[in-house]
Amino acid sequence: MSGAQPWAFTDDRGVESVAARVPERVVAYVRAGAALLDLGVAPVGVYGSGHDGAGLDPAKAGRLGDAGVPYLGGGRGLDEGVLREARPDLVVDVTYDGKGPYALDEAVVERLGIPLVALSVGNELSLPGILGRFDALAGSLRGGPAAGAGSGSSGLADAEDVLREAAGRSALSVLALSGGGSGQVHLARPAAWPELVRLAALGVRLVDPGPGAGVNWLTTDWGRVGELRPDVVLFDNRAHAAPPGSYGIPDAARLVPWNPETPPSPDAYARFFRGVAEYLAS
Repeated sequence: MSGAQPWAFTDDRGVESVAARVPERVVAYVRAGAALLDLGVAPVGVYGSGHDGAGLDPAKAGRLGDAGVPYLGGGRGLDEGVLREARPDLVVDVTYDGKGPYALDEAVVERLGIPLVALSVGNELSLPGILGRFDALAGSLRGGPAAGAGSGSSGLADAEDVLREAAGRSALSVLALSGGGSGQVHLARPAAWPELVRLAALGVRLVDPGPGAGVNWLTTDWGRVGELRPDVVLFDNRAHAAPPGSYGIPDAARLVPWNPETPPSPDAYARFFRGVAEYLAS
């Protein structure tokens, strides 16, 4: 498929985007852009969410920084003029509810008169399903299977085998959390996060934080972490999350970085799974 041929893609809101030619200048939310880059589609710019500041968050960036992809600013505060200067012919965002884009005001894209694709990263899809959707989008932009997708998938399968073996030999309990500072912590509900569901399917013993308000997180104090007594803590390493410090994590617990916005690509998740396996095996 050449760039001069018609292009169409239906996103996870059920919205079909069409263009007279295959889009060549993609601007994307950081998470989506990092995934597309892994899949062989280099964005001309990326933007953050309301959590992000003036600079690109290294934890969310994947290979974007090394590739020199410009960071345009944070999400709904993004200057429309900056976006226009990037001259995109497609914007790619993510969606958690299947209704609207997560990070960017859809009206901004409408004023530019270009398509917006929003792909689901919520728990209505399995992790393989999420990866498949990003691969499908990348393939549509390249005119076939995403470059490197085959080897990336193989690498992910190998990483899952390593993790499955490590989990099978380990009795360690694993708690995922995001620090909110000295006064509070957000404990992840494993069933709400596709990558945590996948960890559990591979044999990782994930800790449920227990009853309380919140669909994705139980927000509580750090004392609850001590009560749960996890052997391993997956801590949110994004820039806006408070580092784990010594608030209430048991001294013996192993700390493993976790990006709840890992780029949806086989390569990125292979790295994460191998990291978890390493800590389970050590």
